[in-house]
Amino acid sequence: MRNLLFICLLFLFSGALRAQDRLASASSENHQEAIAADTTGQLPIRIKTGTLFYLKKGQGAYPAYIRATQINERLAAIEADYNELLDTFYLETKDNFIQISNQKRFVMAVTEQDAEAEGTTLEQLAQTRLQELRDGFAEEVSLTPAEWAKNIGFFLVSLIGLYLLTRVINLLFARLNKRLSKIERRFLNIKGNLLKYFLPSKSKNIFMVIANVIRLVVIGLMLFLMAPFLFSFFPLTKYLSLKFYDYIKGPLVYIFDGIVDFIPSLFFIVIICLVSRYFARVIRAITNDVDRGNLTIKNFHKDWAKPTGKLAITFLYALTLVLIFPYLPGSGSTAFQGVSIFIGAIISFGSTSAIANIIAGVVITYMRPFQIGDRVKIDNIVGDVVSKTMLVTNLITTKKESVTIPNANILIGNIINYSSRETGSIILHTTVTLGYDLPWQEANDLLLKAAQRTPHLYKDPEPFVLQTSLDDFYVSYELNAHTDQFKKIPLIYSELHKNILDVFDEAGVEILSPGYMAARDGGITTVPSQISPKDRGPLAKVVDHFTGRNQPVIVNKPKPE
Repeated sequence: MRNLLFICLLFLFSGALRAQDRLASASSENHQEAIAADTTGQLPIRIKTGTLFYLKKGQGAYPAYIRATQINERLAAIEADYNELLDTFYLETKDNFIQISNQKRFVMAVTEQDAEAEGTTLEQLAQTRLQELRDGFAEEVSLTPAEWAKNIGFFLVSLIGLYLLTRVINLLFARLNKRLSKIERRFLNIKGNLLKYFLPSKSKNIFMVIANVIRLVVIGLMLFLMAPFLFSFFPLTKYLSLKFYDYIKGPLVYIFDGIVDFIPSLFFIVIICLVSRYFARVIRAITNDVDRGNLTIKNFHKDWAKPTGKLAITFLYALTLVLIFPYLPGSGSTAFQGVSIFIGAIISFGSTSAIANIIAGVVITYMRPFQIGDRVKIDNIVGDVVSKTMLVTNLITTKKESVTIPNANILIGNIINYSSRETGSIILHTTVTLGYDLPWQEANDLLLKAAQRTPHLYKDPEPFVLQTSLDDFYVSYELNAHTDQFKKIPLIYSELHKNILDVFDEAGVEILSPGYMAARDGGITTVPSQISPKDRGPLAKVVDHFTGRNQPVIVNKPKPE
C-alpha cells in the first residue's frame, strides 16, 4: 500500500517537473529564436501549436528581443493552465497604448510604434493581435474525431482500472478485517478507557474501526491523485481538476504558511511554559516541606502552606497565559479579541458569588478561625470541620448530618470554636433559678457537689458558681466548670443536669421558681424523688409530712354483696 501511494505521488511530481522543464525549455527556445531574429527585425511570438505572429523591431530604448522573450514567457505560463471555458483574452485602453490581458494577467502592449511598423492604426493592430491570440489558443484545444475516440478509450480504460484498483483495496481490507475481528476487545474492557466513547455504537472491534478509516483515507487519496489523469483526456475538462486543486491549494498553503510562520512563536511559547513549569515545581516542593515541617518560616503557619502554594501557582499560570497570549495564532484578530471579551464578560457576570466565596476562603485561611477537626458553631450549626476549600466549608454535626456552608456566609457571621488551641479548654455553664428562701451558700455547695460528680469536668481549676441576677421571685445561679473534651459537650451537659437533679433531690430542695410555688395548692411536689423514704434526710421527711408526699393512699374498696 505504501509503495502504491509512493508511485502515485512520484507520478504527480514527475509530471509537474516535466511541465516545468517544458516551460523552461520553451522559454529558452523562444529566447534564442528572439535573439536570432533580432538581426532580421522579425521576432516570433509562439506557443506550442506554432507561431502566432511576428513582432517587428520597433523604435525606443527597450530592446525588442527582450520584449518578445517576455511575451513568450507570459504566453507559456498562460498556456500551462489555459481553459477555453473560463479564460479569455480582452483589450484594455491605456494612455498611449492598448493592453492585451488574460484573466487580469498582463500579456502584451500594442504601441504606436508597433502600428507604424505594421502600417496600420493602433486600434486595428490591437484587434488583429487579439484575434490571433484567441485563434492560436482555440486551435490548441481542438481535436479530430479520431483523437476524440482515442481519448475516450483511454478514459474508459483508466476508469475501469481505477474501479478494479478500488475493488482490490476493499478485498485486502476485508481480509484484514476478518483477522482483526478475532482479536478480543480487551482494550475496550479496561476500566477508565475513554476510547470506547469515540467509537460507533455498532462497532465490534477497535482495530476494525481503525482499518476502515484507513481504507477510506486510501481510496479518497487515490481518487484525489487520479483525478487530473482522468480529466486530462478531454480539452474542456483537463483544467477543471487544476482549478479544483487551486481552490484546495489556497487553504492548504495558508495553513502551511501559518504553521511555518508559527514556528518561531512556538519556540517562545515552549520556553515560557518550561520556565513556568520549573517554578511551579519549585513552589510545590517548598509547599510540601513547609506543610510537613521540614522547612520553618518565621511567623508562617504550616496550614498556610498549601493554600499559599495554590495561590502562587495560580498567579504563575495566569502570568504565563498573559505572556504567551500574543504569540498564539490569530490572537491579534478582531474575532479572537471579541470572543475573549465575550467570554470574560460571561465569567464576570456569572461568577460573582463564586468569586466572593473564593475571596472569603482566602481570608478565612489566613484568619485561621478553625482547623480541620475542630468543633465549631457556625450559623447556629454545631459540628466538626471535615474539609475546607476555596468555595465552601463542610461540617459533620453531632447528629451525623453533613452540612456545607459557603465561605462568604462564614466570613460575615460569627464563629465559635470549641477546640481553640490557644485556650486549651473551655468553660461549660448552666443556670438554675432558686427561691430567696434558700441560702445562697447552700445553693453554691449543692451545685459544686453536682459538678464534682460529673465526669470529664476539671477538678483543677475548680468549678465555681456565679449569682448572675436577683430577679423578682428568684435568684439565678450559674454553674461553671472547665473541660477539654470538646466533642463530648452534649454528653457532659446531660450528665451535669442529671447530677444537679439528684443532688437537690437528696437535699430536699425543689428546683422551682417561687412564682410557681406560690400558685400551688399545697399538694405534693411535682418533681418525683428517686430516693426511698427511709434514706431521706430529716428535713426531707419533714417536708414530706407537710406536703403529704409518700403517705399511704387509702382506697375505698367496694363492699361485698
